[in-house]
Amino acid sequence: MKSLILSAAFAFVSLPALADGAKSFAFGEPAPASTATRTVQVVLKDIAFEPGKLQVKAGETVRFVLINEGKLVHEFNLGDAAMHAEHQKEMAAMAGMDHGQMDHAAHGHDAANTVLVQPGQRAELTWTFRQSAPIEFACNVPGHYQAGMVGQLTIE
Repeated sequence: MKSLILSAAFAFVSLPALADGAKSFAFGEPAPASTATRTVQVVLKDIAFEPGKLQVKAGETVRFVLINEGKLVHEFNLGDAAMHAEHQKEMAAMAGMDHGQMDHAAHGHDAANTVLVQPGQRAELTWTFRQSAPIEFACNVPGHYQAGMVGQLTIE
């Protein structure tokens, strides 16, 4: 009986993560790293991305290797300007929390299009781009986007 209750609790807690992980966006969806046709390294600095602009092709699957060389926690988030604005509201609501000590799931926004990278750490995000759309890659930790930690991603 105890294992049945634990199994049910685990299944219930897993539902939002599974549903979110399956979510696709107009510009594409997450993909397994093994399906990547190209790898792009992006360095997260305080407060900038290198490179600051990226180009991909519609249909291409890109494995982003993210390296945080900064002293602050940063985020790599793919989306359009409206998505970033909404995500910034979520992040601002959590401004009292210590972002440097949290993992991404603890933020409550472990969407497939975003990765939180601790200082000195590496992370990956693999994405299949479906169609041309004006999107950005950005850090939505409070104040970072406004300070210029945003880049343009062109889908050809």
